[in-house]
Amino acid sequence: MTTARFSKSLSAELFTSLSVRGAGFGLGIVFSVIFFKRKTWPIAFGSGMGLGMAYSNCQHDFQSPYLLHGKFVKEQ
Repeated sequence: MTTARFSKSLSAELFTSLSVRGAGFGLGIVFSVIFFKRKTWPIAFGSGMGLGMAYSNCQHDFQSPYLLHGKFVKEQ
């Protein structure tokens, strides 16, 4: 992987991780306010889940960037 492509991919992964972690944080706040009487653990749990999903997606993208999904049927 070239340096330019690596930096472009890394910036995309950072944006994705920030958005997923922000979504987890936001859901944690909503659940904390509505269901758990303003406890702090849903916020931490939501942020941790978002960070874990972002890390997993980033790891998958860097380990197999050229993986094709689906089936290719060759006609004879």
